[in-house]
Amino acid sequence: NWANIPGEPALWVFLLGDMALFSMMFGVIGFYRSHDFETFVISQALLSEAHGVLNTVLLLTGSLVVALGVQAARRGSDRWARHYLLLGLSTGVGFCVAKWFEYSAKIDAGISPTTNSFFTNYFVFTGLHLVHVVIGIGVLALMWSRARTRGRLRDSMRFIEGGACYWHLVDLLWIVLFAFLYLA
Repeated sequence: NWANIPGEPALWVFLLGDMALFSMMFGVIGFYRSHDFETFVISQALLSEAHGVLNTVLLLTGSLVVALGVQAARRGSDRWARHYLLLGLSTGVGFCVAKWFEYSAKIDAGISPTTNSFFTNYFVFTGLHLVHVVIGIGVLALMWSRARTRGRLRDSMRFIEGGACYWHLVDLLWIVLFAFLYLA
């Protein structure tokens, strides 16, 4: 029954397609890692686990406050929904700022997407994820905007739930990328 699924059915087609795309990307990372293991291990040691952990904490916190925002919207508490959604949006902005510093440090050290296969994967896949974060920030900004108009959240619950599902997908994808690129 589609009535009990958060968001619109078409959104779930998009989310499942996006997960399939990223699953293929994870397979690409695994393929290159298995064929050039030493390069991956050496290059992985050049990543800042602190940046990776910070980004993970930011996105996990963002997912928590967005979920709290959806709950507040369901209760009709526009004020709390606004606050939580703005906090979620700010964690996305924080992620982008942290990623900027991380990329800058790599480029300043002479590391680029052409350095080796690991850094090609790193820049391409974290960059594609970053695009998803920026889109998510836009979605959260629209959700926040709707929460600013009294009574508009009740009429927008499918959008609010769908936007939250997208944001949770962005979080999930980062957790897997973090594990593959920073920890594996």
